[in-house]
Amino acid sequence: MLRRIGLVVPSSNVTVETEVPALLARHADARFSFHGSRMRMHRVSPEELRAMNAQRERCVDELADAGVDALLYACLVALMAQGPGEHRRTEQAVVEQLRAGGRDTAVRSSAGALVEGIAALGARRIALVTPYLRPLAEQVVGYLESEGIEVVDWVALEVGDNAEVGCIPGDRVMTAARGLSFDGADALVISACVQMPSLDLVAPAEAEFALPVLSAATAGAFSLLRALGLDPVLPGAGALLAGAGAGVGASTIAS
Repeated sequence: MLRRIGLVVPSSNVTVETEVPALLARHADARFSFHGSRMRMHRVSPEELRAMNAQRERCVDELADAGVDALLYACLVALMAQGPGEHRRTEQAVVEQLRAGGRDTAVRSSAGALVEGIAALGARRIALVTPYLRPLAEQVVGYLESEGIEVVDWVALEVGDNAEVGCIPGDRVMTAARGLSFDGADALVISACVQMPSLDLVAPAEAEFALPVLSAATAGAFSLLRALGLDPVLPGAGALLAGAGAGVGASTIAS
């Protein structure tokens, strides 16, 4: 059976529409198509993130017209920068908008998916790699800590141009991760951004750091599969999608 996936993405994003389809193509029992709607955003700044979020309703209506089965609001920092609990408020608002149009669509966000994925691994203390300028990275750390997740160490790569985030090389990300302290950490988030490439890093990072490793992309794939009632198991995508979190951590919004 074909499942249609809707992606609400910043206009300058390219990675999520590469990595999430590549991940879900590995699923043993399902087929997917992917349909995007874009919100204008170039620089990852508080002002542009707020302006981008204001375009959400148009994007949701466009994807509703495509009859998507699940929708992912695919910009993690856009929600986390608005303060604690924002992923729940946004997901609920999108659910209500879709239901008002007669659509029963499963709704998830990258921000909520990362929280869900960390919980599904049973992790309470994490290390974190972000591409953001430091003030926004601090908001991401604070958001996760408001969800009861202790961030033992983190790094901001200080890239403000969103198109450049999509070009950050993997060796730079791995070098940044090697500089972190993992003392007491239960997991590593190798990329807290769906625009920063991560797919080729998860398995090597797990082998090198001897920790479960996830990213915004792998967490998003995990959450989408669970939202659709599918087994969240994908080969070569890290512990989260190897079955380690298949039965743990409830979804934030009922589909």
